[in-house]
Amino acid sequence: MLGFDTIVAVDWSSGNDTGARPRKDAIWAAVNRGGAADAPVYLRNRQVAEEWLCALFAAEQAAGRRVLAGFDFPFGYPTGFAEALTGSHDPLALWDWLAERVEDTPKQNNRFDLAGAINLQLGDGKGPFWFNGLARDIDGLSRRKDGYANPFAEKRQCEALAKGAFTCWQMGGAGAVGGQMMTGLSVLTRLRRQFDVAVWPFQAPKAQFSFIEIWPSLTVGPAPEGQIKDAWQVAEVARQIASLEVDRLATMLAVDAPEEGWIFGLGFEAELSTPPLRNDCFALPAGVHWTPVDEALDLLKDRLTAVTGIETLPATQALGRILAEPVRARRSNPPLPNTAVDGYGFAGGRDGGPHVLPLATGRAAAGDAPGQVKSGQAVRVLTGAALPTGVDTVVLQEDVRVAEGTIRFSGPIKAGANTRQAGEDVIEGQDILAAGRRITPADLALMAATGTRDIQLRKPLRVGILSTGDELVEAGETAVAGQIHDANRPMLSGVVSAFGHTCIDLGRAPDDRAALRARLDAASGKVDVILTSGGASAGDEDHMSALLQEAGAMALWRIAIKPGRPLALGMWQGVPVFGLPGNPVAALVCALVFARPAMDVLAGASWSEPQGFDVPAAFTKTKKAGRREYLRARLRDGRAEVFASEGSGRISGLSWAEGLVELPEPAATVKEGALVRYIPYGSFGL
Repeated sequence: MLGFDTIVAVDWSSGNDTGARPRKDAIWAAVNRGGAADAPVYLRNRQVAEEWLCALFAAEQAAGRRVLAGFDFPFGYPTGFAEALTGSHDPLALWDWLAERVEDTPKQNNRFDLAGAINLQLGDGKGPFWFNGLARDIDGLSRRKDGYANPFAEKRQCEALAKGAFTCWQMGGAGAVGGQMMTGLSVLTRLRRQFDVAVWPFQAPKAQFSFIEIWPSLTVGPAPEGQIKDAWQVAEVARQIASLEVDRLATMLAVDAPEEGWIFGLGFEAELSTPPLRNDCFALPAGVHWTPVDEALDLLKDRLTAVTGIETLPATQALGRILAEPVRARRSNPPLPNTAVDGYGFAGGRDGGPHVLPLATGRAAAGDAPGQVKSGQAVRVLTGAALPTGVDTVVLQEDVRVAEGTIRFSGPIKAGANTRQAGEDVIEGQDILAAGRRITPADLALMAATGTRDIQLRKPLRVGILSTGDELVEAGETAVAGQIHDANRPMLSGVVSAFGHTCIDLGRAPDDRAALRARLDAASGKVDVILTSGGASAGDEDHMSALLQEAGAMALWRIAIKPGRPLALGMWQGVPVFGLPGNPVAALVCALVFARPAMDVLAGASWSEPQGFDVPAAFTKTKKAGRREYLRARLRDGRAEVFASEGSGRISGLSWAEGLVELPEPAATVKEGALVRYIPYGSFGL
């Protein structure tokens, strides 16, 4: 019962009311339902925050939704503190103890006084708490660590593992969490009394509401320019958790820390911290109007990063998937020295002339544990057998005569002949596969041979395919005058599947801006990238470009390419959108040249460049300067033929072709027999 409908992340503060205007170092909260994110909420003080949480939880309860709520302060103290203070090692008893004693208003609270009182009770005023942030002195609480004598551990186990984590005993100063704990745990205690709540890891997260401890800085990087760090971080944490599969979330919650508690995501930082793309990642440099193909590709290569999450799966299930982390050999291959042939093994080489060696009893076969052979003796060995101790050379059985308990053969034979050394293929601990690699059948063999069972994989990239335009109808439907059948969506769906990604059909959107906006909103929580066709230019009915422009995250790339030119690139609620041309030929060419390598990077793979070949032309053509051209082509008798028409609406040419001929930007006259670059569809992954 670990599936959650709603994720909540809260950045807490123990300071005074921060005013009506949103600001940093305040309380911020973010909500994510089913992958759809609400805007972060600014909460000016703890009383407002508690009221907001109560209202949110009541609404979620009424809707029957299960909630996982994370708060950025520790849920427990180092071992022994709870029992010393309450007589019980139960951390939730300590929560109750604190809630009865913390006095809190929007303008002040008694956290420093309470810390001093605890120090006097447990440590003669010398610890465990320290730092008095008030102007007046407080009995039992020092302003600094002078004379400090902590009877407990300085940090919890999880804080010792989390680089940069602060001790819960520090009550104030930059990064301190001591005051946040006292005020925060008191609020959570009252919420526990109102709702069905489980507190992880002290309780199994099976209630309608589950509370977890989070530390946003563990997995969230710097905020984009112009955004408040706290607001950005809670939204990112909620997004990260919402993107987890149920099984992966269960793995992260499988923690045994019954008294001290644990920071959610500790040990899984790399998996959770996949950064989202920035809204301006597609922005062109100032003054750019026409972009050469290579410059456009360089911009995509430099600015795009992986957006997919990470999961652990058996290597046997990894075919076609992308590695998130390098794979390291758990065992050498071969693990032991072994024989490459059927024959007879002995120690050392032999010079020319006849040789006679006594034959030891028994034999060594593949799978046998290595035995031992006395010096000067030989033993029967079969291909693949581990070499017995005392054997380092093998002579082929065809070269041997066995008689009267001996073997007889003629030299010379080189020491080490017909054997394989341990680790001559792969050494234990060696990286055998790199992150970003798409797993092949040969990789499965390599991982199995070196003892690899489970590996870290990128989750499949979810690509939404959307067609736009009132003129489109489905194949098989009646098309009235002025309408055409939608050819782009099935074509692009096939392309995406061939690339190894998960295709999600988003259907057709009419030439209506509100309807298109609703379609994009619905898709943003279900896909990692959107491919659209049509509406990518700047005309009256080009609503895709207009919406991306309204969102403040759109760039219309006019690329020096034929067929193609307009490519609308933008972001919709954090999801990259590739607005391809509406003409099918241009849509396919732009998908192969631009969308394919971009989607590889978004999926966590390495940037890919198609392999082309110089072949003689079976055509003639005069080309103007300025644009790179891609001609539908195929190879026949070792020469490149091109389709008779270059019209971008001639879909039959796409089916006729088996690849593309690429002609560079300069003017050229191609004559029959001249070398041209031919790129087969297979080089694009089709």
